Amino acid sequence: MQKKKKILIHSIAFSPDGVSTAYLYNDIAKGFKDVGYEVVVLTTTPHYNPLASELKKQPLKKRSLGLFYESNFDGIKVLHVPQKKFKSTALRLIGFIYWHIMAIILGLKEKKIAAILSPSPPLTIGFINLLIGKLKNAKVVYNVQEIYPDFLIEQGGLKSPLVIKFLKWLERFVYNKSDAVTTIDEVFYNTIVNRFDEKDKLHIIPNFVDTALYKPLDEKELHLDPTIFRPNNHLKLMYAGNIGHAQDWKPLIQLAISLKEEDFDFYVIGEGVMKKYVEEQVALNGLVKVHVLPYQPRESMPKLLAFADLQFIFMSKEMEGHGFPSKVYTIMASGKPLLVCSGDGTPIINFLKSTYCAHLVTSPQFDVKIKDMISFLRSKTKDSLKEMGLNGLEEINKYYSKEVIVEQYIHLIDNLLK
Repeated sequence: MQKKKKILIHSIAFSPDGVSTAYLYNDIAKGFKDVGYEVVVLTTTPHYNPLASELKKQPLKKRSLGLFYESNFDGIKVLHVPQKKFKSTALRLIGFIYWHIMAIILGLKEKKIAAILSPSPPLTIGFINLLIGKLKNAKVVYNVQEIYPDFLIEQGGLKSPLVIKFLKWLERFVYNKSDAVTTIDEVFYNTIVNRFDEKDKLHIIPNFVDTALYKPLDEKELHLDPTIFRPNNHLKLMYAGNIGHAQDWKPLIQLAISLKEEDFDFYVIGEGVMKKYVEEQVALNGLVKVHVLPYQPRESMPKLLAFADLQFIFMSKEMEGHGFPSKVYTIMASGKPLLVCSGDGTPIINFLKSTYCAHLVTSPQFDVKIKDMISFLRSKTKDSLKEMGLNGLEEINKYYSKEVIVEQYIHLIDNLLK
């Protein structure tokens, strides 16, 4: 009997953490296990969006007096290095260094690793994997979900020429020393391909969606709290996810102000550093039809998507060229249309422009954006929005289901190990 090949998945987030990267790599890990790989996951303790219900299903057991923890995810061993969301920059830095040191130790403890797969960010995770891979004679695959250090530079958070020079060197080092690098779309590919000495190392493998979980639902299946999710004839717009700097919240507030007296309801669901700003603006402008709600469990998301007529994503200028919101796939799989603001030629616009399931607003001028969106919303009925949503559903089922994309990762690793 042939011995199973072992793959180490090294990710900053994994179950029971409740964020998009965790959900993505949960399914990738299960996909490798289902085809016969022995899978070990190296990650952190839940600190992005820990959910009590998920922690109960996947309890963490203390190991080595709490130096790290271990859990079981669907028969997969998961090693967790302790991490917290410290407010102090010094404590965050100490935690970051500790995670890297423990990752090296725990990675080297694993026997007979054949391959290592990890997503960015952070960029340094790729360097750690190269070190483990070198000492373990394992193939290393680096998955570019966001382009660093470009994002940090354009956001304005990184200004030191010395640090920038180092990170750019590190980026090229990780790309060129990895056995393969994957990225999620053509825009990302074109951005980084010239940073490779061997361009054939770079592959496009898009993200995906679990079409068993995210699918169109009938209104009778929703069973949502009617005091919060109010049943009426209004056209309902929703954003559900991280309420952070990746999104531009000013267009939302202005759009809600402009449509204040009309039959439109807005729902903003989630947590994040910009949530307080949104709540303050809602209160300041008396926007009673804008409902800001806490994060909801993943299992509730298909119902929330089904409740709304339209999902909106307004990308911030700093993030629009370097990130692609995975929620785009879940929205399309649920048969819902999108209203998207982002610059022309950005990953999200590039992906959606041929799907006919989204209204795309690409003007850099704020007033033009608002007028465009108002005109679009006033011209649409619930039935016409449903037609748009079905276009997206068809696209997902053809090209972006979990089964189709996970098979591409497995095929890539299989070929490297041959």
